[in-house]
Amino acid sequence: MRLDRLIVQDWRNIARADFSPGPGLTVLCGDNGQGKTNLLEAVWALTGGKSFRASRDLELIRQGQEFSVLEGTLFCEERTQTLRLTVGSPSSPRPGRTMSRNGTPPVRAASLAGLFTAVVFDPNHLSLIKGGPEGRRRFLDTALCQLYPAYLKLLRRYGRIVTQKNSLLRECRGQFSLSRSQVDLLDVYDRQLADTGEELSRRRQSYLEALAPLAVANYSEISSGREQLALRYLPSFGSEGLLSCCLQKRAEEIRAGFCQVGPHREDFEVTLDGRSARTYGSQGQQRSAVLSLKLAEAAQAAKIREDAPVMLLDDVLSELDEKRRAWLLTRMEGRQTIVTACDSAEFLKTSGVLYAVSGGQIRPL
Repeated sequence: MRLDRLIVQDWRNIARADFSPGPGLTVLCGDNGQGKTNLLEAVWALTGGKSFRASRDLELIRQGQEFSVLEGTLFCEERTQTLRLTVGSPSSPRPGRTMSRNGTPPVRAASLAGLFTAVVFDPNHLSLIKGGPEGRRRFLDTALCQLYPAYLKLLRRYGRIVTQKNSLLRECRGQFSLSRSQVDLLDVYDRQLADTGEELSRRRQSYLEALAPLAVANYSEISSGREQLALRYLPSFGSEGLLSCCLQKRAEEIRAGFCQVGPHREDFEVTLDGRSARTYGSQGQQRSAVLSLKLAEAAQAAKIREDAPVMLLDDVLSELDEKRRAWLLTRMEGRQTIVTACDSAEFLKTSGVLYAVSGGQIRPL
């Protein structure tokens, strides 16, 4: 997997940029607020996924413009291909994110998820350890959507069922008794939710089980074996199955007015030496745990796709000590990696390609 060229037009603070990363390490240097992360985000957008900064589509478009356009030339599936992503404002003739491949008519950007794969790390990903379950579920779902296009369809179907069931539960809340039609409809939603939800949960658990040994090995190397990382999926139902759990929770769900069991309520646990990394881990330990997960994600993607994803690392070295920086730099070898940094000094001894980013403009160093 390799990005050979990216032309950016009206993306955040970037009016226009023509970016050609090297096949190995490429470093984007510059002060904060100049557009380094914006350019990294533009590369990520070619995966078909939403911004890793959880922005609304409108925020991706440069102020005063109706569209942002990205044109990427990449090498994947053993040939050179082109992707064109357009992000339209709500008032534009074509709002939202659409993408075309090799000049074909545009489709929804998510439809092409999995063609170009990347793994991104930015400082906000510390929420993988420090934040709530939603961020950890998103980590698993994002990785699985890139690897298995059918997973995105499964995830969306499950989301629709939960939305429909929640609407009915809100309607039922406060009623002394339910009508026959309401009970029948809840039965239908519970069966659908169980069928889809069990498959969703199974795929997440299977992926995490494959990821865990890789992440554990990464953390052991980062920490020189001083601590032991462990990952454990926390399903919302047991061997009795999701349908049985839904039926047991029905009265409680009607009182609450929303669905209380299923993959949308699940989580996975990250521990260091048997203790919660979220509660007891230091900032450095938490950052190392996230890096271990992200590098494991990249290794697992390379194994499944038989092609290494592009690594996107935003300000990744700033809070690592010298030993951990040196370790991470060795992990950038053998794959295309794009890194942002305020100071280029750390990379001067590498064979990387260096660019300066200032005021939304990019130039080679």
